[in-house]
Amino acid sequence: MTTTRKEQSIWQAGWSPASYWLDGLGPAPRTGGDLPKEADVIIVGSGYTGLNAALECARAGRSTLVLDAGDPGQGCSTRNGGQISTSVKPSLEKLTAKYGPERARAIRKEGETALQWIEIRIAENAIACEFRRVGRFHAAHTPQAYEDLARDAERLMRVEGIAAHPVARADQRAELGSDLYHGGVVFPNHAAVDPARYHRGLLSCTLGAGAMVRGQCAVSAITRRPTGFEVETQRGMVRAGQVIVATNGYTTGVTPWLHRRVIPIGSYIIATQALPQDLMDQLSPKDRIASDTRKVVYYYRPSPDRTRILFGGRVSANETNPEISGPRLYEDMCRIYPELRAYRISHSWMGMVAYTFDELAHTGTHDGVHFAMGYCGSGVSMASYLGMRIGQKVLGLKAGKTAFDDLPFPTRPLYSGNPWFLPPMVAYYRWRDRKQYERAAG
Repeated sequence: MTTTRKEQSIWQAGWSPASYWLDGLGPAPRTGGDLPKEADVIIVGSGYTGLNAALECARAGRSTLVLDAGDPGQGCSTRNGGQISTSVKPSLEKLTAKYGPERARAIRKEGETALQWIEIRIAENAIACEFRRVGRFHAAHTPQAYEDLARDAERLMRVEGIAAHPVARADQRAELGSDLYHGGVVFPNHAAVDPARYHRGLLSCTLGAGAMVRGQCAVSAITRRPTGFEVETQRGMVRAGQVIVATNGYTTGVTPWLHRRVIPIGSYIIATQALPQDLMDQLSPKDRIASDTRKVVYYYRPSPDRTRILFGGRVSANETNPEISGPRLYEDMCRIYPELRAYRISHSWMGMVAYTFDELAHTGTHDGVHFAMGYCGSGVSMASYLGMRIGQKVLGLKAGKTAFDDLPFPTRPLYSGNPWFLPPMVAYYRWRDRKQYERAAG
């Protein structure tokens, strides 16, 4: 890796462009082997969605084949921040205006259900992945943002029963070792996980249930036939009774209808070198995961062993690479935690998430193909939960029904999967966030 002289001091010697979560994980289970000629269910994508769907199908006795263009878990399932929230971004008010009060409440409730469900899923399958209910501190980047957060927290508790309580700026350091923000709200039930170990556990469970998983086996076409589907791959064709597409931020033109409905966005993360324990206790006294109210949001947390800060966000209008994103994230991190300027970056990496035009996850069936995707950056629990529900649908179980089923899945004119509009939008929102903060700082 090459760095400029100015940036050289922020990089730890031998820094890695690989996900921090892969350190010490060990080799993955073997997923090679020949392709079968047919399977009851073919699943395209081996992330959280695909593996949870596969686990349901395989345990029910269906011959199940999971295909991935890369190594299993190579996408954002091993590259995200390991934060688990209630996943549903639009407010109850916005959803009510669009879908009516009953459907709106059901959609919002699915976020709570997904969080509760993933905790049970992990425990029942004995997946060692550092799942903990550490709580989230959602920080206000301006005084007005704090007023809005405090008001919303009261409404969430009163109307939806979601645990949340405001923390004024004077009390902020009990939650977060920074003076940058203007208070925030604590969501005590939000959770943290080691995402790669969670994925590895799912992969082991899926293989143990009898599913076949084949990495380095890109799908090039899915064709519907009267008797099922033909799935063309780089290693040949496989027939299937049913097909699930679980590609989220890595969706391609192989499924053009879906490609036009998800917006791939790069999310970038750095890890610091190991920090002194007393400094970590100062920066994160309650081990919270954290995020803030900027439109272009930052998210950060201690590593599970509390030796490093993992700091993520969107740092450029265009997609870039970890060597460029790392120094930018470092500067943003040091504005929140000035003490970290004395420490270096050990890892800098990225992964692709998928947003949707209505900021909702979507699941359903199009032209006979099942799908779930578009988790809008909050996908650890929701991707897992909706993957499980798709598996139940394929099995013909009524339990597979969700409040997201067959919602209108919007796209935009002239959009074909390449988010040409994203760079100016990100540039504008970063400028607006900066101006709001500068005005608040006086």
